[in-house]
Order: sequence, then structure tokens, then C-alpha cells
Amino acid sequence: MMFLTAVGSLCALCGVLALLLVVADRCFNDYGTCRISINSGERVLEVPGGSSLLSALTAQRVFIPSACGGSGSCGLCKVKVTAGGGQLLATEEPHLSAAEVAGGLRLSCQLKVRQDLSIEIPRALFSIREYRAVVQALTPLTHDIRLLRLELIDPETIQFVPGAYVQLRAPAYPGNTTPVYRAYSLAGDAEDRRHIELVIRQVPKGICTTWVFNHLKVGDEVTFNGPHGDFRLSDRDTEMIFIAGGSGMAPFRSILMQMQRQGNPRRTRYFFGAVARRDMFCLEEMAGFEKALPDFRFIPALSRPAPDDVWDGETGLITDVVNRHFPDCRGREAYLCGSPGLVNACEERLIANGIAPEAIYYDKFA
Repeated sequence: MMFLTAVGSLCALCGVLALLLVVADRCFNDYGTCRISINSGERVLEVPGGSSLLSALTAQRVFIPSACGGSGSCGLCKVKVTAGGGQLLATEEPHLSAAEVAGGLRLSCQLKVRQDLSIEIPRALFSIREYRAVVQALTPLTHDIRLLRLELIDPETIQFVPGAYVQLRAPAYPGNTTPVYRAYSLAGDAEDRRHIELVIRQVPKGICTTWVFNHLKVGDEVTFNGPHGDFRLSDRDTEMIFIAGGSGMAPFRSILMQMQRQGNPRRTRYFFGAVARRDMFCLEEMAGFEKALPDFRFIPALSRPAPDDVWDGETGLITDVVNRHFPDCRGREAYLCGSPGLVNACEERLIANGIAPEAIYYDKFA
């Protein structure tokens, strides 16, 4: 017990020292104004030194994809740095392959702007917009999941491909002093260009979800940027396996709306995992897709049904359910959305059952 207490004290001390270093760097180091040259001078930005490259670019309305809001856990905010980046940081290493490091890729949320930088980014990122919108509805789907519907104000319309996501800005509020961005998949109809819908699950102590669940109200104005991402259906006619859990429902809801409108005939099986009956939602909506689409079936499963749950559907881990239905996955495509644990476990099972690794597409939440 004394050893554990000592270890805990040491960890706490290290955390305090790290925080003090960050504060000291901000307070005592004046990096002045730094220049960021993008794509060989296509755009040149002058920014205050000291912040992360991700934050500096966001402040200049250059929006780099980031699912974790800059915490360094998702690894999506990679940019190529051709000059001024300094040494690779330990916090970047887990997210970069040897080839990416050799190619000059860095995590923009971890790299600090302390001198002039030259970077390269896809030109498509220049077209990412910031939007203002008003909350039209906050609809409970389960005890900890809400459907957020937003009506656009400026610009008044948006275009996106089902499977894309946006970065929602949570402003400062009591208990949170710094605005942050968090990524959420678009869950609505891509043909409705005046509105977007997001499926948001409450995360204990989550900065953005605390704001959504405890502070956000109908009529409030919000800000987001996007659309981002390349998670979308292929244009092949291969049989598809969809797998999701929790708020991973979002992109599939949008994709199914598109499939219904187009009368998509592709054979599709959608496995959706939840813990208990209270965590399951959209059952009636999925039944509607089953009627509207020629070869679509929704297969919900509960991993640990409560004793009083009324449930006659599948039970068990979603990987086991998929395995029962698809012991042989050869010649099929799979689309996965959810937590890293769910995506990784399903990917492993599908590959073991014969699916080609390149036929697996996923949207892994940070």
C-alpha cells in the first residue's frame, strides 16, 4: 500500500511539473510573430508564437481534421512540415509510421509554433468552412445519447457525402475555460442542405458532451467546421457488412438515407451492438429501411441484457454475433464505426474470417 501511495504521489507530482512547464513556457517565452508558409507560399500566415500548429491554423480558419480536439489521441491532424518543425516529440511517435516520419509528417496538435514554419496540406482543406447554426432540437435517443439537430445560419447551406463528420465547437462555460473542438459524424440526410444532425453520446467529464447535455438549449447558436473525412461507400456492388455501436450509428443512418433515395440494391447486413435494452435506439427507423431497401437487414445485439429486459434478438459480443452470421467473409466489404476497441476487435474477426484487409473501411472514434 505504501508503494502504491508513493507511486501515486510521484505521478501526481509529474503531472503538476508538466503543467508548470507548460505555464512557464507560455508566460516567460515570447516567440513573437511567426510565419507559416503553406504549400510553397500559396498562403502565408502570420501568427503569435507559442500555440500548437493546429490551434494557430484553426485561428486563421484553416481547419485540419482532428477527432480528439487536439489532445493527441486520434492521430488525424497530420501535416507535412518541410522546415522549422524541430525534433519529433515523444507524444507524436505512437501515431506516425517510420515512412511518415521520413516523409516529414507531424501531429499539428503537438507541434508548437516557436519559429517560422513551412508546411504542406491537401488543397481541399482550403475549402473547409466554418458554419454558424442554431439548435433546432435536442432529442433524447437513450439515457446517454441525444440527437442534435442544427439549422444553418451562415453559410445557409452545406454539402457533404454520407460518412463525413464535422468539428463542433464547445465554448467556454462554467468548469471549462477554453473552447475546444470535437468531431461528430453527420447523421442526417445529405439532401437536406439547410440542416445537419449529430448523434452525441455523453462521456463522463467530457468537455463537449458536458456542454451539450448540461448547458446547450434549443435556440442557442453554435459553431462548427467541416465537412471532413473520407469514410463513405465504395462504388462497387459487393455485399456489405456494417458494424457499429452507440453513437457509431450516426454515419450509417446518413448512408442508409442515401441508399434509400437511390434505391441501392446492394446486399447489406448491419450489426449494431449495445449493452442492454436501454442502450438500443433507432429500431423503428431501421425497420423502415428494411422495408424500403431491397436487400437490407438490421441485426441488433445486446452484450449484457438486464434481467428485466424484454428482448428476443441476438445476444453476445458483436464480434461473436458477426461470426455466427459470417463465418466466411471472403468477397465482401466491411464498414465499421465506433470506439477503437470495437473497431479493432471487429477488424481482427473479419480478417480471420477471410475478408481482405483493404476491403475494410472504418471511422474510429478517438
